[in-house]
Amino acid sequence: MDPVILSTERLLLRPVGPQDADASYAACQDPDIQRWTTVPSPYLREHADAFTGTFAPNGWRDDSDYTFAVRLRDTSATGGAGEAAGNSEAEGAGVVSEGALVAMVGVMRRGESVAELGFWAAKEYRGRGYMTEAALAAARWAFESAGVERLEWRAEVGNAASRAVAEKAGFTMEGTLRAALVQGGTRRDCWVGSLLPGDLGLPTTRAYLPSRG
Repeated sequence: MDPVILSTERLLLRPVGPQDADASYAACQDPDIQRWTTVPSPYLREHADAFTGTFAPNGWRDDSDYTFAVRLRDTSATGGAGEAAGNSEAEGAGVVSEGALVAMVGVMRRGESVAELGFWAAKEYRGRGYMTEAALAAARWAFESAGVERLEWRAEVGNAASRAVAEKAGFTMEGTLRAALVQGGTRRDCWVGSLLPGDLGLPTTRAYLPSRG
């Protein structure tokens, strides 16, 4: 998959690269990110370097894992927020300057036309709707450009913040999976939800026939 850049009203989503190592390392020192996500704990500089320099770029090359660095859009040099606004794809990195790292969001392939959405937000940027905005942008891209027909979200039971983002983005909660997530070397129960193209008013390649039971 060729890397793409997505732009929303407030955010710029672009493929993760080595230039994100410093900000990623700093953000992942947050105990909540280490507790509720699958990042290593303790999170060392070598982890940030490997993620931004190898793992994330390889995911795009392998067409298996598409991770975006979510940064604030700096419109001071472009004449205002109206330029390149919306859930559109920017044609080049120079369309809008980028600011601070707000979050990471990834779309991971899990099977035929199925992918999983994962994310974390930097502590200082939570509670402002940025994560929901980024999640929706990534979801729309997955449906429109990556051939995804079902997008899943999973989080350890108790991760209320992640669940709130998923629900605001339109995910339908489907239940609890026993021992379906490994965290800190221990199997844990997780919530699972799904988002379909139709939930965002988008068409799908194959028709969906829901059960009547």
